[in-house]
Amino acid sequence: MRVGHVHLRVSDLERALAFYRDALGFAVTADARRIGLEMVLLAAGDYHHHIGLNTWDSAGGTPPPGGHTGLYHVAFLYPGRRELGRAVRRLLDHGCPIDHATDHGGTVSVYLSDPDGNGVELYYDRPRAEWFDASGNPVLRGERFDFHELLPTP
Repeated sequence: MRVGHVHLRVSDLERALAFYRDALGFAVTADARRIGLEMVLLAAGDYHHHIGLNTWDSAGGTPPPGGHTGLYHVAFLYPGRRELGRAVRRLLDHGCPIDHATDHGGTVSVYLSDPDGNGVELYYDRPRAEWFDASGNPVLRGERFDFHELLPTP
């Protein structure tokens, strides 16, 4: 089994589309608005969709208040540090605020929110040999660092 896609209720489809398509770089694979459905599907690569966006029950809505259950974040895996750095650059170029970056040991992550307040994690995996310590236990840490360190140098 593997995770296939995430489908998000958003308050403004154009605004969400600008974030996921323009700022994060996902490609639109289907735009159902042309047949009267307020839904757009997006993907990274040649999959039918990794993200679904709709306003069926949420047009003009507000994010859920803190302290309630729901999506904590959706995570997007990049091939390596260079590609994650390019993603950070793209977000900054689009004026998207980044909350923080964390070195988790086996992964390195950048965290932000989409325009509807949904948590978004962008990350890359370190080599699998670095995921575990000498005793075979997972390496877990939460060391924050300046996400600017990921930016490509000219």
